[in-house]
Amino acid sequence: MRMFKVTACVPSQTRIRTQRELQNTYFTKLVPYDNWFREQQRIMKMGGKIVKVELATGKPGMNTGLL
Repeated sequence: MRMFKVTACVPSQTRIRTQRELQNTYFTKLVPYDNWFREQQRIMKMGGKIVKVELATGKPGMNTGLL
């Protein structure tokens, strides 16, 4: 199965002591080739930035951080 290994950075707002702090969250996940465009739109809509995209083979739902 053709997959993309996507590393992205999305901002997440967390409340710390009555002030708002902007904090970036980095994540890496395997995205099926057919769902790539939908995933790209989702990341961009959240105000995120795609850092790296690689072609990969593997099973969906696999944790790519532990390879």
